[in-house]
This record gives sequence, C-alpha cells and structure tokens, in this order.
Amino acid sequence: MGDAGAVRVGIDVGGTFTDLVATGRGGALVRLKVASTPQAPELGALAALAAFLAGGTTAPDDIALVAHASTIATNALLGQLALELPRVAFITTEGFRDVLEIGRQNRSAIYDLFVRRALPLARREDRLVVRERREFDGSVSIALDAASVEHAIDAIAERRITTVAIGLLHSNVDDGHEAAIAQRLAARLPGVHVTRSAELVREFREYERFSTAVVNAALLPVVGAYLARFLAGVRARGVNAPLFVMRSDGGMASLGAAAQRPASLIESGPAGGVIAAAHLGRMLGIERILSFDMGGTTAKAGTILDGRPEIAHEFEAAGASHSGRAQKGSGYPVRFPFVDLAEVSAGGGTIAWLDAAQVLRTGPLSAGADPGPACYGKGSQPTVTDANLVLGRLDRHALLGGTFPIDAAAARRAVATVAGVTGGDLPRAAAGIVALVDAQMAKVLRIVSVERGYDPRDFTLLAFGGGGPLHACAVAGEIGVRTIVVPALPGVFSAYGLLTADVRIALTRSILAGGDEAAWPTIERSLSELQAAGEAALAEQNVEPAARAFSRELDVRYAGQSFELTVSDTTTWADTIARFHVRHAARYGFSAPDDPVQIVTTRVIAVGTTAKPQVVAAANAAAATAPAASAFRERRDVWSGDGYTPAPVYVRERLNAGDAIGGPAVIEQYDATTYIAPGWDARVDAFGNLIMHAVGD
Repeated sequence: MGDAGAVRVGIDVGGTFTDLVATGRGGALVRLKVASTPQAPELGALAALAAFLAGGTTAPDDIALVAHASTIATNALLGQLALELPRVAFITTEGFRDVLEIGRQNRSAIYDLFVRRALPLARREDRLVVRERREFDGSVSIALDAASVEHAIDAIAERRITTVAIGLLHSNVDDGHEAAIAQRLAARLPGVHVTRSAELVREFREYERFSTAVVNAALLPVVGAYLARFLAGVRARGVNAPLFVMRSDGGMASLGAAAQRPASLIESGPAGGVIAAAHLGRMLGIERILSFDMGGTTAKAGTILDGRPEIAHEFEAAGASHSGRAQKGSGYPVRFPFVDLAEVSAGGGTIAWLDAAQVLRTGPLSAGADPGPACYGKGSQPTVTDANLVLGRLDRHALLGGTFPIDAAAARRAVATVAGVTGGDLPRAAAGIVALVDAQMAKVLRIVSVERGYDPRDFTLLAFGGGGPLHACAVAGEIGVRTIVVPALPGVFSAYGLLTADVRIALTRSILAGGDEAAWPTIERSLSELQAAGEAALAEQNVEPAARAFSRELDVRYAGQSFELTVSDTTTWADTIARFHVRHAARYGFSAPDDPVQIVTTRVIAVGTTAKPQVVAAANAAAATAPAASAFRERRDVWSGDGYTPAPVYVRERLNAGDAIGGPAVIEQYDATTYIAPGWDARVDAFGNLIMHAVGD
C-alpha cells in the first residue's frame, strides 16, 4: 500500500461534512472539508478529491493510494431516500425458512406489549426451501435434492429477484451443499448476486449466520453500485491509484473485497477515528484511551487498551439505541467484527426543542448537512452549534479558516425560540442546550468504560471531530478524566485514521472444544488452518509477505453459558483459562475457577501492515512558554458558568511546541475549535497535539 513518503489520500463521508486528509513527501498534511451530499454521498467525496487536486501541489499520477470510509451501508439499511434496498431471496434448509422471523427471545423494549421486531429483509414468500440436511458434525443425513433446488431457482427467476442469500443448517461445518446451489444459480441466472452464509461466517448459531448472509445480499447491489460510481469518479479525475475501503473492524480492504462483503462496511464511517486514536496513543505512549468523536450528527465513544481498540464480534445493523446502549432485538444481527463503540445523537447539528411540558430537550433529530444549523444560513431550528455560537465559543463571522460564512444573528433567533425556559435569557438557554448534550456524551463514555469494567479516571480522553474539542473539558469533568489530548487535525481525524489503518481480515471457525487440556491440539490445528487462509487472503490484496502479521483469539465461556468472552494471543491451555477468569471477573465482577470451561470459536486476525504518516517532533518543546503575539487573534466574551468572561482567542496553526495556555481560552483552527474551560490548562507538545490537564494535576 505504498511507502510513507508517497501521496496517500483519505476521504471520510460524514453526516454533515466530508473530510479529506492527504499526506505526501516530506510529511506535509493537507486537509479539506466540504459539505456532504446525503442523497448521493459519492459526490461529496469526489468534490473533496477535486478540490485537493485543484490545489495545484499534487497531480493525479502522484497519488499512490485512496482510502475511503462511508456510511452508505448504514444509510441503506435505515431507509434513506434514493437508497432503496432490493428484493432479496433466501434459500435455506427445508423446515428452517422462519428462522429469520423467529430469531432470539431478545425484546428491544421488554415492557412494551406492542413492540415490533424489524421485518426480515427477505419476505416470507421469498424464503425458499430445499430438501437437504446435515448434522452438527457435517455428516449428510439427507442428500441435496436437485429438484427442490431447481424449483427455488424457478421462483427467483419468475419474480426477477436480483440478489440471493443461501444459508443451510450446519453449513459452517461443511458448505458443500451451499456451494452446489450457488453453482447452479450462477449457471441458470448469471446476473444474480449470490451470498453464501458459510463464506461469510464459519460459526455455529444459524440465526446470526443466516441474518448476516441476508443483510449482505441486500446490500450487495446498493454498495456495489456506490463503490462503482466512486471508482469511476476517481478514475475520471485521472487518479489510477488502488482504492481501499475502511471496514467496521477498523481494517482496510481492497475495493473488490469490500464490494463482495458490504455487511462488513456497515460501521465503516465511525471506525477511522478510533484507529487514528489508537495510532496516536501508541506514538505518545498512552496505554489507556477513551476516544471521543463528536461530529455534526452524532457523538461516539470507544475504548483503547495498550494501543488496541476494543473489538466486538457481532452487532445489530439498523437497530435502535437508548442513551447510547444498543437495544438487542431491534435490528439485524451481523456476525462481523466491529470497533466497539457507544453512540448517541449529540452532534453540532443536534436540534434543541421544548416538549409538551415546556422542558428543554435535545435530539435525536439533527439538522444534518441540509439545512444545517441556523447559523449556516438555511435552517431556523436551534442546534448545539448555534448554542456554542451564542456562548462565544465559536467565531461569530466564519468557520473553516474564514471560508464558511456564519450568520450569528440567525443563531440567536433560533436559540430564542427555546429561551422561554430561562425567562428569555438567551445565554442561559444556550448553556442549557450545551449542558444537556454534554451529559448525554458523558453517558456514552461511561458505557465504554464503567460498564465494560474500567475506571475512566485511569484513562486519557482523546477528543476529536468538529465538536469534540469544544466539549472535551465539560465531558471529561463529568466522568473524572484529568487529561485530554486534542490531536493536531481533530476535525478531520477520522479521515486521517484511514491513512493509519492496516489491511485487516478476521477468519473464524466454531470448534466447541473444551473440558481439559486434551482439546488444545485440536485448537492449535484450527488456528493453523485459519492462519493459512489468512496468508492467502492477504496475498489476494497484494500485501507483501514481509508486511503480514497474525494474531490469535479464542472465544471462551463457562460450560452452559450462552455468551463468550474473547481471549487474545494465548499459547497454552493454562494461559487461556487463566486469562479468561481474569476477563470474566473484570466484566461481570466474579469468576468461577472451579467450573469447566469451553473454547467456542477460534479466530485469526490477519494484518497487512501499511506505511504510516510520518510526524516529526519539534526540537524546542522543553520549556512551557506563552504563545507568540502572532498566535493571538482577539479577546472575546465567552460564557463560563454564570456570565461572560473576556477570553483570549488563539490561532492554532500559529502556536508552537511548548506554548502553554490557561483557561478560559479558545483555540481556533481550520477544522475545529477547542475550548479550554476554567480550571483547565493546555500545552502544545512536540507533535503539535494539545495536551490539557485539570488544574492542580
């Protein structure tokens, strides 16, 4: 994927802005933000690329790599206009057509007698059965009936269905019948997209495996068409570099591999920032990080331990959440790894409103990219951005380095519509809006720390996104964090993360081994076979042998449990069991060393290491100094607690390593604004990051 000095471009499509970061020879970084185009997200991404090329410093042939992250898969599942999902057929074992409908016993709202589950993506009449049966060990008890296969294909042809999922009972052990059906489909209906469940998930639990296959089948035409349009647009601009796409687990995949597994891209957008946070944490030697990403639409929080983001191995696509917690049973299970994030509707565009009792509320609705906050000149509803403008924390004239005009009067008019709760006191109403979203964001940070068995006071908060640095001090104070890092490019940090990500492939296999150490040779054999498959998969994506690395994981549980915990990089049975007991105690508050233990799943993570952007440390960062006069922009009235206080405003691009600033103060830059609250101070480190500490630490 190119050397560190080559020009590499990362483009991240967000709900409000599309961000581009490019790194080239000499370590220089270029950043751009353009408005997102929700109805056709590739247009915003291509506009960002065109603007970069128009800068004149880089020719199309100079670009060695384009990396991309998009929310196209999520948006399609959520029913966004112009992203209609196709009709899906599902072929399964006779007697199992209703597995998708029955699912698990999870209820998304346990006290709601009228709760409705998400409708299966394959309608019942399009869930077709074939006569065949395998046992749990893969042995055939009923041979595949050719006539039933032809009957199912006849129905698909008659209904003109263009995408098909195949999921058979116990095909995770032996997928010969699935392969035979796929071959017959390809022969009779060569234009139809086919997804085989066993190709995606080699694990037991047929409901999750079937659901993953159907979700993938539904997304194949939509995501494939999107990536094809994006590729054509990139090539039309003269860029012939390889294209890679961010996956939900924070790894990159080639465009072709990503197009075949669109279900692995559902959480593509949020993953980039966490990967960048992990990279920066390793560079700074910070072992425990809470990533805090506040954008225009949502805020997301994740946990990074020893340079590794926490990874979960299943999520529910298009599911609902409550206060940042996913509601089990509300979406479509997808058995793919993803960066474990908690998310809440709290972004710069989040709308404030009054309920029937005239109580101030925020979210979940957002002004998005169009019309955007009132101060952007199109909307009229009050948003978090408008509130920050009223409080003096944002420039009252323009954002994005003066290129994006701001209408401060419109912001004040919008906030005034909810100021009745404060007797018409405009700044207090704005402060109330900000306090509400701060509380919501603190809650999601507790979800990924306290609720995962970690003490947030042991972590550093890494704040990024367009709004993260603006709210970081308040959120950190809420959860007891005493140190904050604001990276050099916070507003485009997720796009930067695309340039720090590696190619990553997770290969799994159910094994259900356990009881004692006698099972270890079977486990070792399974891991070795998965590693060989990982070698082949990396080779297909042109990863050189010297750049390949592998890590091993085991999903472990006490016998009789329904859910597992993942144990990484163990080499013996005893080490695996000891680590599992420790993890179980950390997560659930107890362990049972005398109870029998099972290994449920073997997993190998195949990694293709990529060249990372080179950041050169400044040589003069030893002593704390006051910022140079050239870094000072103005003194502005900023609301801090009970009233406005004159606070200095600095230009971040003019700050130098070692510069120290006490709060209250504002630091503005092209892609974000940082607010240093009273009781906090900040210092620029040797790499250009802002390191903020609670006063007294």
